[in-house]
Amino acid sequence: MKIGVPKETLPGERRVALVPETVQKLTKQGNEVVVERGAGTEAAFVDGAYEQAGARIVEDAFAADLVVKVQKPAPAEIGKLRQGQLLIGFLQPLIDPRYAQTLAERGVTALSMDAIPRITRAQPMDALSSQATVAGYKAVLLAADALPRFFPMLTTAAGTIAPAKAFVIGAGVAGLQAIATARRLGAVVQAFDTRPVVREQVESLGAKFLEIELGESGAGAGGYAKELSEEAHRKEVELLGKAVRDNDIVISTAAIPGRKAPVLITAEMVPTMRPGSVIVDLAAETGGNCELTEAGRTVVKHGVTIIGTLNLPSTMPYHASQMYSRNIASLLALLLKDGQAAIDMDDEVLKGTVITQGGQVVHDATRKLLAPAAAT
Repeated sequence: MKIGVPKETLPGERRVALVPETVQKLTKQGNEVVVERGAGTEAAFVDGAYEQAGARIVEDAFAADLVVKVQKPAPAEIGKLRQGQLLIGFLQPLIDPRYAQTLAERGVTALSMDAIPRITRAQPMDALSSQATVAGYKAVLLAADALPRFFPMLTTAAGTIAPAKAFVIGAGVAGLQAIATARRLGAVVQAFDTRPVVREQVESLGAKFLEIELGESGAGAGGYAKELSEEAHRKEVELLGKAVRDNDIVISTAAIPGRKAPVLITAEMVPTMRPGSVIVDLAAETGGNCELTEAGRTVVKHGVTIIGTLNLPSTMPYHASQMYSRNIASLLALLLKDGQAAIDMDDEVLKGTVITQGGQVVHDATRKLLAPAAAT
């Protein structure tokens, strides 16, 4: 199988889909790997390292049988895709189902890394989790940089410094990593999630789990969160207000696949926070958990710094690329048999990951989103 690794073209994207470590394994298995010149440079993986790993440096990696990317191909790149070609990347079919339709019309067999089922067997392929680990870690570093006070308690000749208080909303992978990082830096940490089952994980990291009686659970299928009823969401926001007010740092990670992020920190809550407090909104890309978040910007409102930086994994491209590359390698181990693609749609992982095949959108959830548009 000839595998191509193009350079990412989305502004600000510094990751690369395959790193030399993974390329070496793939070439030893008999695959040919071609890497676009400079594809890994911004992630600190130089062309020479790829050549040493057995790859060939080319000017256009889209000529390969299988193209692996981080971000979905840009409009200018879609024209390079051809019938029968395989494509792997974060294709976001639930956010942009019409894009999936375009790939189907090109005759591309597309697999989306953000559609990997969250089951035990698929954990090594779970790119959403690996990249969320990076985001949760970096979110705390951004908060520490913006907060005008120490994170840990310090006993000094000038007296004792009280530790910072951090509140993490959402105890998924990003939230748990944020909790662990904030605790390592010495903060006193509280966390909240609509899924009571995560309480044990939160407490195992040394944080206090904020219990709020909502009358229902936010646990959805496949380990993801689901949207709460209007009444439960109202209770949630009302009771979160006190926790937001009492903490120096709020890191929000609440997201629902394919949906706008729920607003959990209202415009009225922000002025109640102490001046100098910090909110890091990891849901900024899908609308934000804070009503005052501005996607892609850091703003100060009512004395509170609100950080809406997008694509945090790209700000730590070396390890983000390394983990993503390993996710891809695990998926390829399932997908490739004797150097050829073998897509078994009876396999639970592949059935959930393959978005288009044979000129059709075959992913159930994406098809349902396209159905109303087709009817119209």
